Amino acid sequence: MATPDDLVELGRIVSAYGVRGMVKVQPHSAQESILLNVKEWWLARFSRTGVQQEPYRLVSVSRAREHGGAIVALLAGCDDRDQAEALKGTSIFVSRACFPSASDDEFYWVDLIGCSVYSAADAPEPVLLGLVQDVSDNGAHAVLHIGRQGIDEQGNPVFLKDDKGRVKELLVPFVQAHVPFVDIKQKRIETDWPVDF
Repeated sequence: MATPDDLVELGRIVSAYGVRGMVKVQPHSAQESILLNVKEWWLARFSRTGVQQEPYRLVSVSRAREHGGAIVALLAGCDDRDQAEALKGTSIFVSRACFPSASDDEFYWVDLIGCSVYSAADAPEPVLLGLVQDVSDNGAHAVLHIGRQGIDEQGNPVFLKDDKGRVKELLVPFVQAHVPFVDIKQKRIETDWPVDF
């Protein structure tokens, strides 16, 4: 089977669990429900610098359940503790097409990354703030990490950089009070967050 081009990393195998070949998985963020509901995971190992060390391989999930903030799963072909331990450090991916549909007011973080963000706080017309580069969770709510952008002479968005050449970043709470409009299909988010906050 060909590797899907829409794989999303959702967790990492952190250890073996028990003696019958189960693995313990630390899910990324609050997306463990996806790992519990899909029956096929793509596995690959990456170095600490993000270099892929092996090709993706498809595994069937025989069963999976929550266990104290983690997930324990039995993978087809993983029959004993030694085989499970050999998977330690392996990243788990799922095709975006396999995600369950989100409700109208919920969004998968992976869909927010790459959206352009506009502010209507200080101008009659929305002003480009930048591009969502990451999403994190501060315990109370999600936070959009926006790479600040401006418009160049040709009308194209360009990243704004600080004195050290790094892209300027703006953090915006991803809550209804500050982000009233999200259009995933158009990759557009509107906020009332001030441009110069």
